[in-house]
Amino acid sequence: MSEKIANVNVGCISSRKLKWFAWGTGGLIVFIGLLVFVVFLILHPSKPSFNLEDVTVYQFNVSKVPPYAITIIMQVTLSSRNPNSRIGVEYQPLHVYATYRDQQITMAYLLPPTYQGHKEPVVWSPPLTGYNMPISPYSQQSLDQDWHAGVILMNIKLQGDVKWKVGTWISPKYHLYVHCPANIRFGDLNNGGPNLIKGQPVDHCDVEIAS
Repeated sequence: MSEKIANVNVGCISSRKLKWFAWGTGGLIVFIGLLVFVVFLILHPSKPSFNLEDVTVYQFNVSKVPPYAITIIMQVTLSSRNPNSRIGVEYQPLHVYATYRDQQITMAYLLPPTYQGHKEPVVWSPPLTGYNMPISPYSQQSLDQDWHAGVILMNIKLQGDVKWKVGTWISPKYHLYVHCPANIRFGDLNNGGPNLIKGQPVDHCDVEIAS
């Protein structure tokens, strides 16, 4: 009988030790996570900056009769810089596309996931294409006027999710919105316009990050 009681006591002690070990390990993990989160809040990460480096239009056609549509083949170069010295940026798949008067005129190009280290730049040069993309009669009229004026204002937009990284800790997802205006200047408009058109960024890109 005494041997059975001794075995039960040993089993209880071992079980309590395992519980204490599990609680201690879990508490340590939670403490480290909270510590990293507090450090993250203290560092207060700055959002990355974006620039539209280049816009090249290879083909541009607009239908003159209903249903109105636009066909465009272009390539853009976007750069980003992480201003933080202790925080990395993880870009989840990002979508890039072009708009005219808030109407999407190219298909969205999917950029692969990218990690941006401390103070590091990242450059993307995605092709953007749109074949018979429908536009409203109002947009077609405005586009025709801009075409004959020799300048068309487009917007290159980028959106997706980002995460902050401090050491091994990774934040939840945040939504990234980037808006880059660009003037597309047409020279000789004879015979439907030039085969190669260079765009000029209007200003710096607007960047918004929201939870």
